[in-house]
Amino acid sequence: MSKYLNLLNNKPKIKIGKNVNEVIFTTISCMCDNEHNLRLKRNENNEFKFFGYGQSLTNWQMKFKPFEIEWKADKNKWNEVIEMINTGTSKIEKAISR
Repeated sequence: MSKYLNLLNNKPKIKIGKNVNEVIFTTISCMCDNEHNLRLKRNENNEFKFFGYGQSLTNWQMKFKPFEIEWKADKNKWNEVIEMINTGTSKIEKAISR
């Protein structure tokens, strides 16, 4: 079974602490189980900004605009952020935060 199908059928429990400054999500794509990272990091205005490590955020084909996900992160609504990211063609395998 592919990693993607395993994540689709068995969602991992991902917990993000409160008041973190940075979260990096490791995602697995439906296309050959390719692994990529997404990062939400606070900027100088104390707002989260989304980054794809050189990949366009549209590659994940999420059903939400990046700013919508950033706004949820600003409110520390991490379960909703995870659900929003998982609407695309990749699923979150794990996350690290600090």
